[in-house]
Parts: sequence; structure tokens; C-alpha cells
Amino acid sequence: MAKKTKKQQEALKLVDRTKQYGIEEALKLVKENATAKFDETVEAAFRLGVDPKKADQQIRGAMVLPHGTGKTQTVLVFAKGEKAKEAEAAGADYVGDAELIAKINQGWFDFDVIVATPDMMAEVGKLGRVLGPKGLMPNPKTGTVTFDVTKAIEEIKAGKVEYRVDRQSNIHVPIGKASFDLEKLIENFEALANTLVKVKPQSSKGTYVRNVAVTSTMGPGVKIDPATFVK
Repeated sequence: MAKKTKKQQEALKLVDRTKQYGIEEALKLVKENATAKFDETVEAAFRLGVDPKKADQQIRGAMVLPHGTGKTQTVLVFAKGEKAKEAEAAGADYVGDAELIAKINQGWFDFDVIVATPDMMAEVGKLGRVLGPKGLMPNPKTGTVTFDVTKAIEEIKAGKVEYRVDRQSNIHVPIGKASFDLEKLIENFEALANTLVKVKPQSSKGTYVRNVAVTSTMGPGVKIDPATFVK
């Protein structure tokens, strides 16, 4: 385990690891403890009462944060003809088909998100072994397989984030930067939390939101009381 820096040790002293804070207090602590020389990313982590092994409890989707993530996303679009022209006009960073597929197969990954039109998925699907492990495969559930490429690109550029439950029933999502105003972080967190509550599977029994924490890239985790947003 890496040794904690002096700043990290001091930050830990300010956070009661046994306490569940309110949303505002928790995010305020995260901002105060983000003391790195770069603008740290703020992330929210949810432990949910679901069984990812069951098909109807594999939570996955996407949403646009009210204030974005603070990061400019580089978008690659697989499309042909008029849809390729539409993607270029909408601000896609890279647009193409076979030549980009070949480039990715050769190890090129200078992009953050891929959007593909449905008619391209037969070819894009061949990249599954390469894109899958990196979480880059386009998916209809996240709005990245669509003929409406303009809307997809605009949402991604506006701060669209994907959420997906992992094998341990956790979901990790960036909700902004430490430099964001506290109010913006709060609104982004609440938008995400409300979305996750709304997509609760009907087959999920018992406590749905079990644990919640927010943290910055280099800061300590701060627990949030789920009762502050789960009604």
C-alpha cells in the first residue's frame, strides 16, 4: 500500500470515517481536502442492494449532469454518408468507419467516448475485445448507438456521464471538479442520486442504497447519509 503524503494524513484527520454526513457538508469537506496541484476530479460512489448476476438488476444507463463534469470529452463517431457529415457538423472530434476501426486495432485510443450509428455496429462489434475491457463499446442503453448523432454528441459535450453497476454492486461516477462551486457539485450529485433511485429494479429487495461516499482524486472518502436523498 502506498504511503500517504503529509497532506493526505492531515486531510484524514478532518474526516470522521465513522460518520455519515449530509450532502452539503460532505462535498464541502471534499473540496477542502482537494489540495493537489491539479484540479482534482470529484467522484461519487454508490453501493446498491442489487445482484448484478441477475439480468434484471444489471443497472446501466447515462445522464447529463446539470453542470457537466468539468472535462472536455473527445468524441469519435462511426458513421457513413449523411450521418458522417451530420456528426462533423455537430462537433465530433473524429468521424469515419473502416479506417478508424483499423486504427483502433493498431492501438490508437485518443478519444473518450464512441458513438455509432446502428448500421455500423456489425463492423464496430468486431472491436469488442479491444473496446470492451476499456468500457468504450457503444451501447443503446447509454445512447451511444443511435441515428440521432447530433443529440448524442451534444449531450456528451454538455457533460453526459455513464453509470454501470460492477460485480460488487458498486457504481462510480465523476460529478465535477474540485474547483466547481459547492452548489454546482451538490446539484450534480443530487441529479445522479435521483436518477439511480428512479432506476431501482422492481426485483431488488431490502435496502436499495446501502452506502454512499464522495471523494476527490487525492482526497479521503467522505460518507453521505442515504436518508438525505432516499425518500
